[in-house]
Amino acid sequence: MRSRLCLFALATGLAFGGCATGEPGEMAGSGGETGSGGATATGGATGSGGASASGGKTGSGGTASSGGTTGSGGAASSGGKTGSGGTTSSGGTTGSGGAIGVAGAPGSGGRSGAAGHAGTMGGGGHGPTTGTGGAAGASGTGATTGAGGAADTTVDCSAALPSGGNTYTGSNVNGMADGLNYGIWTNGSGGSITVFPNAHAFSTSWNNSQDFLAHVGLDFNSSKAYTSYGTISAQFSEKKSGSGGGFSSIGMYGWMHSPCIEWYINEDSFNGLNARGNATAVIDGATYYLTMTTTNGTGGANACEAGHSGGWMQIISTRQSARTCGNITVSDHFAAWAKQGWSLGTLSSVHINVEVGGGSGSIQFPVANVTTTSK
Repeated sequence: MRSRLCLFALATGLAFGGCATGEPGEMAGSGGETGSGGATATGGATGSGGASASGGKTGSGGTASSGGTTGSGGAASSGGKTGSGGTTSSGGTTGSGGAIGVAGAPGSGGRSGAAGHAGTMGGGGHGPTTGTGGAAGASGTGATTGAGGAADTTVDCSAALPSGGNTYTGSNVNGMADGLNYGIWTNGSGGSITVFPNAHAFSTSWNNSQDFLAHVGLDFNSSKAYTSYGTISAQFSEKKSGSGGGFSSIGMYGWMHSPCIEWYINEDSFNGLNARGNATAVIDGATYYLTMTTTNGTGGANACEAGHSGGWMQIISTRQSARTCGNITVSDHFAAWAKQGWSLGTLSSVHINVEVGGGSGSIQFPVANVTTTSK
């Protein structure tokens, strides 16, 4: 986009307008049969968990109580007293296991939920064997920790521009701030960009600078296809004032090599979006119009690979309805273009961008970040 009179006459018409329950205790001991005067009881079947009582003695330690089930004492003998079978074992109140820990609500910034409280142990039984305590309650799972909070999908659209920052002026400015590349390009009298050493944000202004671009994002120093970087996303929030001249674009911008491609994702404009194109795609819940064209300019030589001359391709996604804040899944746009059969080269840059064709104005980006899931 370096010598743009014919380029933006085309771009204006096509693409520009211009954000447990306790384990039951063991089975209660079944009392032994009541002895028939000392003889083995003839009426009661042998206790299912204890040895036959000799002389009517209480069953010798049946298996542990089943969470409070009444002992199945021997059947009454003919001629003997009914075996007491010991006091019915209560087995203790069945351990409730504690309610499963309720996960904390997802923390803002991805903090984990507090762990669930362990279940209270079941009280001891009154029978021969103490009931086992309830199993401890499982810890709450908590919210999954967000990657840097929920920044990949949620944008603070009310954020304010940070204070301070460093301002640069000129017609061709490049640098890095807080891990992101920034730049200005213009074929006019220049403008300014302010970037912040500890915040992904920027602001810029211009005054009748003809074709003017200011941007912040990622430059890639290797010859890889966009698919090598996983999911490429951008989060932005912007507040504009003044005029963008004869055409303007606010959104995403960058270059690809081999073939040489200048690409845009138009989210907003000073002049309104002229949403039309060769095809459509639904991305991030909105309809975008897709356009591919070829320029006949010469200014792309510096942005494309060494040895490039002549024109280059422009590929553009234009949102059906403008927005000033949100998340942009950039790699989904690339995939939509490839689905059209448009040849995509290696990825050179992905920037949040404002471009204007003259006018006098400014724009603030309190949020301006570009991320990838793979380096």
